[in-house]
Amino acid sequence: VLLYMTYGSAMPALIVYLNVPFAATGGIFALLARGMPFSISAGVGFIALFGIAVLNGVVLISHILQLQDGGAPLGEAVKDGTLTRLRPVLMTASVAAFGFVPMALATSAGAEVQRPLATVVIGGLVTSTLLTLFVLPTVYKWLADNAD
Repeated sequence: VLLYMTYGSAMPALIVYLNVPFAATGGIFALLARGMPFSISAGVGFIALFGIAVLNGVVLISHILQLQDGGAPLGEAVKDGTLTRLRPVLMTASVAAFGFVPMALATSAGAEVQRPLATVVIGGLVTSTLLTLFVLPTVYKWLADNAD
């Protein structure tokens, strides 16, 4: 609802929400790879992960829409918007992921709570960032082309 109100259209909001299942997939695979069960702390990690994933999608799609509103053709807006927002998306994801590395590797008291949370966020950010930079612009262009 909030994204729909932000964009005034369902298409950009739904495209941004495409990040959520891909982020979840990365988080689940990271838990499986480390042999960790789903827990409450992993669930909290998924909540944090979804917030970061949606934020990165909003940063990208909003800029593409801004370029289109400025008169740029669709293809140019998608390409330039993605290239312009490459650094902010990568910085957000990498800072968040690197910030969770100490928690993911912790062995001291409380590590059994910290490790699943951090594992989910790091694993999910990998898949979510790849989706944001490669799949989201492609899907946006395809849907916008077919909407006309």
